[in-house]
Amino acid sequence: MTPFEPTIIAFVCNWCTYTAADLAGTARLSYPPNVRLIRVMCTGMVDPQYILKAFLEGADGVLVSGCHPGDCHYINGNFKARRRIKLIKEILPQFGFEAARLGLTWIGASDGIQFARIMRDLVEQVKQLGPSQVKLQKVI
Repeated sequence: MTPFEPTIIAFVCNWCTYTAADLAGTARLSYPPNVRLIRVMCTGMVDPQYILKAFLEGADGVLVSGCHPGDCHYINGNFKARRRIKLIKEILPQFGFEAARLGLTWIGASDGIQFARIMRDLVEQVKQLGPSQVKLQKVI
């Protein structure tokens, strides 16, 4: 049997985290290919429905990552995201998902090394949790 490789959806801020991902790529820093980046203008624009849909469609983990608090190009978008993620983590168990499958990070535009490290750590964390229940139910 092949080892479990998680599918991770990452909603990343256009101004900081996506730029850090680009920097990691141009610096030839490696991170797992099973992380799918979705560029959004601001983490404050990530609707909780997007996160739940990602899980219900089979994602093993979801990450929301943006500018450091106080550095948001939209003034307070990352504060909105932080409040939303806290609330979503509280309701995820009602849908059958562990709260640990959802992450929130702040990665600045010049943090390409940190971006690659966080992606590797995230994949390892989700591997420890195993496949999502949705994937298991689709197999049965």
